[in-house]
Amino acid sequence: MNDLMDLSMADTSNLTPIESVLGIDEDGMTTAKKLYEFLELNPSNYSKWCRRNILENEFAEENIDYWAFVPKDEREFNPNPTQDFKLTAHFAKKLSMTQKNERGEQAREYFTRVEDGAKKMILQFQDMSPQLQYMIKVEQEQKRQAQEIAEVKDMVQTSVTRVESIREVVALDTTSWRGDTRNLINKMAQELGGGQAFQQVRAESYELLEKRMGVSLKQRLTNKRRRMADEGVCKSKRDKLSQVDIIAEDKKLIEGYTAIVKEMAIKYGAA
Repeated sequence: MNDLMDLSMADTSNLTPIESVLGIDEDGMTTAKKLYEFLELNPSNYSKWCRRNILENEFAEENIDYWAFVPKDEREFNPNPTQDFKLTAHFAKKLSMTQKNERGEQAREYFTRVEDGAKKMILQFQDMSPQLQYMIKVEQEQKRQAQEIAEVKDMVQTSVTRVESIREVVALDTTSWRGDTRNLINKMAQELGGGQAFQQVRAESYELLEKRMGVSLKQRLTNKRRRMADEGVCKSKRDKLSQVDIIAEDKKLIEGYTAIVKEMAIKYGAA
């Protein structure tokens, strides 16, 4: 990061209300998501706003005005994580100026004060002795390295957890397939927001099985119910029969279905 950012580091333990809302970090920077929320813009247009104002902005340069990153919680829990951007005070001020409302004016004034303070600190830094300047730079470099090490540790831990989960899924066999596959489908549904997602994931698993094995579970289910009716089995019992029961009658379908649910669990980040 450039000198302006290094010399405008904020004490995150003593943030003003506006700094807390903007999520100002120790480098004095906010994020695109925090700024977007502060400006009270339409949540559904966030990705489009980032593309138009940041990625496609001919007057903004990556790793100078902004830094792209994926938030930790997005990496861990979202199979399709949303990208965010660290913004310098100068660039955040420019983005704030495009919003002709009270929040835009508040943000612009705040980042203007940050820039003025940073300029003052730079002048004070230049007046320091070479020895003191060197000590400050060493301290800043140590903090930067410590932050990078912490981020690497987080990434490694996330990867280890992911690998362990995948290992557990791969280890599943066909001896307890009904309960295991149901649990995995439930995990996938939770990753997709719960609610009706369970039915959607289960329907997808049946569809993939039919394509892979060249069978029609629905037709087999219909035929099974007809045979049960001919045998005098009551309607309530026939209605309880499901496609899982059809799979249970065929060893190859059990193996195929177990494999498919494993693959889906990894795909949807439930493993």
